[in-house]
Amino acid sequence: MAKRGKKYRAALAKVDREKNYDLLEACTLVKETSYSKMDASVDLAVNLGVDPRHADQNLRGATVLPNGLGKKVRIIVFAKGEKAAEANGLGVDAVGGDDLAKRITEGWLDFDQVIATPDMMGVVGKLGKVLGPRGLMPNPKLGTVTFEVEKAVSELRAGRAEYRVDKAGIVHTSIGRSNFTPEALAENARTIIDTLLRAKPSTAKGTYLKKVCLSATMGPGVRVDTTPFKI
Repeated sequence: MAKRGKKYRAALAKVDREKNYDLLEACTLVKETSYSKMDASVDLAVNLGVDPRHADQNLRGATVLPNGLGKKVRIIVFAKGEKAAEANGLGVDAVGGDDLAKRITEGWLDFDQVIATPDMMGVVGKLGKVLGPRGLMPNPKLGTVTFEVEKAVSELRAGRAEYRVDKAGIVHTSIGRSNFTPEALAENARTIIDTLLRAKPSTAKGTYLKKVCLSATMGPGVRVDTTPFKI
């Protein structure tokens, strides 16, 4: 195991590794133990009792966080006609079709989210090898393949957290920044956990909500008591 730095060891000393903290207490501790000089991302990891090999248990979706994510989101939109004009009126970072696809294939990737109207997916589909590995491919489940362009843009700007269970059955997602109040972080975390609970597959067996952990980009993990969330 790699040797940890002095700052990390000092932060870790503040955390009881055997304790499951109350959510608000955990959010406070994550802020206290973040040793980055910048406003670090605060991330949530949720270990679920699902088997992602089964399609109905391969959870993926998004939810708008009540306190946002604390960062500006650069959005591009694939659309034409009236929907392209609508997107331009919303002040997104780029709007287009084949011309926009060409920019991307030539190496332009200065954006964080991609929205596409359904009639443009033929163009966007050709960018799968570029957008897919970066998690940028528009998806109906995430609300980014839609004719409701204004709604999609508004949600992304408001701060929408996307979640997807990995091969180990764990969901990793951001819930804000280290400069958020503990209360704001806790409210965001609770929103995601509640969303995951509502999304529980009927075929999932045994304990569904196994473990919950919070951490800053540079900071130790803090375990959260799942008892209040059990269903």
